Amino acid sequence: MTTASPTAADKSAALFALHQRPGPFVIANAWDIASARMLEAAGFPALATSSAAAAEAIGRRDGQLTRDETLAHIRLLAGATSLPLSADLGNGFGHRPEDCALTIRLAAEAGAVGGSIEDASSEGGAPILDFDLAVERVAAAVEAARALPVPFLVTARSENFLHGVNDLEDTIRRLQAFERAGADVLFAPLLPDLAAVRRVCASVSRPVNFMAGIPGRSFSVRELGEAGVKRVSLAMSLFRHAMKAARLAAEEIRDHGTFGYLDPR
Repeated sequence: MTTASPTAADKSAALFALHQRPGPFVIANAWDIASARMLEAAGFPALATSSAAAAEAIGRRDGQLTRDETLAHIRLLAGATSLPLSADLGNGFGHRPEDCALTIRLAAEAGAVGGSIEDASSEGGAPILDFDLAVERVAAAVEAARALPVPFLVTARSENFLHGVNDLEDTIRRLQAFERAGADVLFAPLLPDLAAVRRVCASVSRPVNFMAGIPGRSFSVRELGEAGVKRVSLAMSLFRHAMKAARLAAEEIRDHGTFGYLDPR
């Protein structure tokens, strides 16, 4: 007997439920169909895209994919498994609030049931957008999400630490404003330590996402859960690890003419 594929509504309900159940969970970042199916087989409950991994996989740098390319990538991953998919939507592909709203609508049409919007600039000058504009953009993204026929989970990101603006107070102020604007999940990449993670989680009432994958700034799921984190994402760390393993295997063949990497570990 063939099991029916989950609908967008099914995937949306599953993603929202993960954020409401007790304890933290890991949302695994895939970069192609093979990795998405591998992560589903490994038992992860949800997938996310990684803008950096998606770009590097085709020879680009993070931030260099167009909106159309990003939407094509979402379609590829959303159709690859039965898992809900949250999309890394960068800064919304434009600074105007209406740009963010359009990106949310298009991501939903492409098959995502969640997505993130950053407050980083893509047009030079200050790396972080003005506070009021950043909040307006999140509000527009939330309004667009709420108007969709299937619930769409909006993650709002404060990018301060990722761009060298090591200001925890401003990061918290932004996350609190994003929460008031209606964001479902709050996210500040590259927080420096568990103390900062605890402060962020204690300062908001919506689920907090933590980005693992940075040496020295990645903590166990248990530690993050105790600090108040609900969701742990992996950024491009799995992609980098896979490429490192492939490089080591290739170097073994080149240098020694052996195939030890084929032996069971």
